[in-house]
Amino acid sequence: MADTMQVDGVTLHLSPAVQAEAAWIGQTEPLRQLLACWLVLDDRDLPLAPRLVGPPGIGKTSLAMAAARHRGQALWIYQCTSDTRPEDLLVTPVLTGDRQIAYHASPLVSAMLLGGVCVLDEGNRMNEKSWASLAPLLDHRRSAESVVAGVVLPAHRNFRCCVTMNEDESTYEVPDYILSRLQPTLPVGFPDRQDELAILRYHLPFAPDDLLSLTVAFLQRAHDLDLDYAPRDGINMARYALKRLAQQEDHPLSQDQAWAEALVRVLGDEALDLDRLAADRRHAGSSRASALDLDNLFFGDDDGPRPGPGDPPSR
Repeated sequence: MADTMQVDGVTLHLSPAVQAEAAWIGQTEPLRQLLACWLVLDDRDLPLAPRLVGPPGIGKTSLAMAAARHRGQALWIYQCTSDTRPEDLLVTPVLTGDRQIAYHASPLVSAMLLGGVCVLDEGNRMNEKSWASLAPLLDHRRSAESVVAGVVLPAHRNFRCCVTMNEDESTYEVPDYILSRLQPTLPVGFPDRQDELAILRYHLPFAPDDLLSLTVAFLQRAHDLDLDYAPRDGINMARYALKRLAQQEDHPLSQDQAWAEALVRVLGDEALDLDRLAADRRHAGSSRASALDLDNLFFGDDDGPRPGPGDPPSR
């Protein structure tokens, strides 16, 4: 694969593709849906750039990796953060040892130029200014402009992308004009018991079945209670328990003790009682809804900004 590429006389140093592989186990429908988004049915047709939405640790990135492998395409992943700048997404200037400027293409641009797949991971952690730089790439123009390098970057016909988004509160609101380009929305849910056990066995083939079964039983109970513990949490719990059991000579522990310790260390004390945790979260959600209802009762749409907790009372 090329290390550099010329675009309008500018040499771009390309990012390497991801070499790691991740299996997608069970839930064939999300994989089929993602592959459908990337089909092109006619010369006038364009691929879609869908959103993969679900709780953290559910396997959204693994799903995209499996889809790229199914299509036989190289894969790049760009990790979005709150301080991502437009130049980070596209081309970054780097001062070399001989005091020359070298232009380094991001994973996204490398996938664009070489006709690969790019996953924009945790896209709703990224600010609007950075998203704005991608607007022409995500519509019929299929290109992006690097102000830093002074070039317009065309997307290869085989270029495909998707965006993963976590369902949590530590994220930005993605602007509507971007959301309208990131379509359709593909929800990724929790696996059933059989698939979840297969996922843990894939990642921890050296773990005893009873430890994995105990972990899966915990996860399935959490799913039933609408708690957001995901397969990744189970993998981390089981892995830590196994490491503690390997220290038997220094600190003898039973398997149940090691697993209980792993539960607390990975998920916290609150995970010891799932029913109580679920009830507390339902109560907290109900309290927030009630507070909003009271605000709406006393303040109408035309009443201006609503006072905050530290604001003086109005007269």
